Amino acid sequence: MKNSILIKILLCLCCVFFIGIACTSSISKEKKPSKDTSKQDSIALWIKASKNKKLTSSQQKKQLVKAYLKLQSTTKDILHAKNLSNIAYQYLELKDATVFHKINNETLQLALQLKDSFAIADAHWSYANYYYHNKNYEKSYFHYNIAYNHFEGIQRDFETAKMLYQMSFIKGIYRDYTGSEVLIIEAIKKFKALKNYEQLYISYKFLGSLQKDIQEYDKALFYEEKALAYLDRFENKKNYRSGIFNNIGNTYRHKKNYTKAIEYYNKALSKKNRPDQLARTTNNKAYCKLMLHDTLGIQQELFRALRIRDSIADKTNILSSKIFISRYYEYAKKIPLAFKYAQEANIMAKKLKNGSNYLETLQQMANLDPKNSKQYLERYIQYNDSLIGVERRVQNKFTRIEFETDEHITENKLLEQQKNWIYLGSFGMLLIISLLYFLKVQKSKNEKLLLETAQQKATEEIYLLTLEQQAILEEKKVQERNRISQELHDGILGKLFGTRINLGFLEITKNKKVQEQHQYYLEELQDIEKEIRDVSHQLNTDTTNTDINFTNLIAQLLQDKSILGNFKYELTLSEQISWKTVNELVKVNLYRIIQESLQNIIKHANASQVLLAFSKEQEHLVVELTDNGIGFNSNKTTKGIGLKNAHSRIQKLNGKFHLSSVKNQGTSIHIQLPITITI
Repeated sequence: MKNSILIKILLCLCCVFFIGIACTSSISKEKKPSKDTSKQDSIALWIKASKNKKLTSSQQKKQLVKAYLKLQSTTKDILHAKNLSNIAYQYLELKDATVFHKINNETLQLALQLKDSFAIADAHWSYANYYYHNKNYEKSYFHYNIAYNHFEGIQRDFETAKMLYQMSFIKGIYRDYTGSEVLIIEAIKKFKALKNYEQLYISYKFLGSLQKDIQEYDKALFYEEKALAYLDRFENKKNYRSGIFNNIGNTYRHKKNYTKAIEYYNKALSKKNRPDQLARTTNNKAYCKLMLHDTLGIQQELFRALRIRDSIADKTNILSSKIFISRYYEYAKKIPLAFKYAQEANIMAKKLKNGSNYLETLQQMANLDPKNSKQYLERYIQYNDSLIGVERRVQNKFTRIEFETDEHITENKLLEQQKNWIYLGSFGMLLIISLLYFLKVQKSKNEKLLLETAQQKATEEIYLLTLEQQAILEEKKVQERNRISQELHDGILGKLFGTRINLGFLEITKNKKVQEQHQYYLEELQDIEKEIRDVSHQLNTDTTNTDINFTNLIAQLLQDKSILGNFKYELTLSEQISWKTVNELVKVNLYRIIQESLQNIIKHANASQVLLAFSKEQEHLVVELTDNGIGFNSNKTTKGIGLKNAHSRIQKLNGKFHLSSVKNQGTSIHIQLPITITI
């Protein structure tokens, strides 16, 4: 019994510990949202209103200010962090870098405080987007990589794949084609598992562009065709079809299959296009026509594309237009104009830090200006070497970022493991101390229980010895009474009878008065004989038995306790009960139960009247003990050891024990035992 209790306690403590560890390790995964429902609804509406393109930038910002101020009065929980992140991102969309940085930093600090991995990753994602749009690709890659690791840690596959795509794109910018390809393939695997066909279209399209950059044109076409196939598997196609047709056209252009390229450019132009797409495709088609020596309308198309790009301030593609215009004028033998546009493109490429176009324009200028071609080619070689060095340094930096991030994550995992081991060690020590304390308490309880059992056994033995002693004493009394009875009957009574007979035979010749006195004394002697005979018979009757012994003990117990408890008592004994037929152990247990109950009355009941009744109902002995004390709620009160012992005693005797009590109305104990019982 003792071992089973210990095992149960150990299992419970272990369960509590491991649940605690699980909660600690997953605290970043699950947290309860704020209960400020009405406030959150208002905040959500203001953030939504800030996205309304019909509003001016100033009006959109006012909506965000309202949302931010209201957010300050809500609980700083995960929902708070999410709303902060949304507000920060909207400021980024509105190109307010100062406020974006302030609020996004606030978001990140709260996310770190809450240990919410998703919110941490989301804040880094926003930073990455900011630096990406500002062409600070190194910092952008750094934040994408941190976001990636957090998303991967909480198994957010979509977000993880998006980060992989963005990092792949940045590596492609720095011509780290192998690294870029590895990342985009990992992203594609995740998008396939998610069956996200739109992202698969985007990823395969980019993978095709990577193959184009390394002049693997057939592979490029293979991946672009896969992208085109995925395009038919989702609804909101936006302007994707025009984009993929343009890309396929570019691949054929690089393969110098200009006719096929124009075919796809025409397909792209037949679809709905954004202005930038229209300009790009028109520019590419015009160049292919030039390569096919079809100059009809080329100049108009090239300048049309330039005007569109200039109207939307698309500087990167304005650069591309000027390069193509320069090539057109070179073909048309208009060298000054060709050089002019090549030079403008060169200056623009330098400002935009567009290395590939800068090199292309230097080569173009060298071809157009033979006198200074050596100078342009030297600049070309110098810049190309410098560009290769920068790209290598950046590629190494990306590798270092990945390594340091992985190392940081590994260190965090080790710290987390150490923390868990500390928890485990602390729990182990606590468990050992608790078990030692429990064993000590249990040992103390067992010793107390053994002592109480020994005391109870000793009391029962004393009671039995008392009964035996009283029985011996009563037996001796009976023997003595019998001896006295016999002595009176056989000795004294015989002598008196002989004396009276002898006196009766005496002839009294005196006067009549003397004779009358003689007769009177003879009659007196006869009466004395009768009285002595009655006394002798009375003495010879055995009136001592256990009836008197047990009932006397109960009466004495009631008397003693009434003095201690200052209460009056009434004892009722049914004459139908033959105590000699009752087993002595039954009497012992009844005595102990009554003794314990009277002790409880003295300690707790504050009673002024106690009634104890013994009766017989059919073949059962019934004991009723009632007091008029303060009582208690017997349905709620936990049973003490005394009541448990009473139950146990009665159950062993195959009897029934019932206690009923009402507050301020006293307590009643009802005991029922079989008259004939086998112990």
